[in-house]
Amino acid sequence: MPMTRVVLAEDEVLLREGLVGLLERFGFQVLAAVGSAPELLDAARAHRPDLVVTDIRMPPGRRDDGLRAAVTLRTERPDLGVVVLSQHVQAEYAAALLDSGDGQRVGYLLKDRVAEVAEFVAHLRTVAGGGTVVDPDVVRRLLHRPRDPLAALSAREREVLALIAEGRSNASIAAALYVTEAAIGKHVGNILTKLGLQPSDDTNRRVLAVLTYLRTGPASGVGA
Repeated sequence: MPMTRVVLAEDEVLLREGLVGLLERFGFQVLAAVGSAPELLDAARAHRPDLVVTDIRMPPGRRDDGLRAAVTLRTERPDLGVVVLSQHVQAEYAAALLDSGDGQRVGYLLKDRVAEVAEFVAHLRTVAGGGTVVDPDVVRRLLHRPRDPLAALSAREREVLALIAEGRSNASIAAALYVTEAAIGKHVGNILTKLGLQPSDDTNRRVLAVLTYLRTGPASGVGA
């Protein structure tokens, strides 16, 4: 039986080295072990592994950079197995991962589960084999999450969407928020992706995003 080829991303050096040793002990081939989201993208594209294991919070932003990298890789290779590790239960992160590709070959596990070695390894093999694994605590949170379509948006993304709804251009929003126009363009792209608005020649995604915002209502709130 061929070894499962893995690219690992974890910014904490001791945990990264520990995971490398654990994976190799249980018959996985670790092709690369990196400490940032850009390095993860580069390594996965260069080595084309069977499985990516990554922390969610990674440099350079130390927010959801690891998750974003994983979703990007899944967009490029829907057959790629991806397991993300999180310090805390974040239902929106799990939802974003499960929405990537065909929803198969993905796993969302709390870091605490790594200590349960046999179970953790079994989960990795399940994902590598085409299955889906979600931490039980995350499942409970997903079942009780609000159905607000804007729930997945960050406070800044909601703020940008509110300004789009006012009819402002990206340049105008950038000036209002004292950021670059490129930053606003990135926020807009994230908003459209999180709202599930796929590119189309027949619809204006920006307009659809505004309609979603208006249907939900400003009561959903925006943050600074």
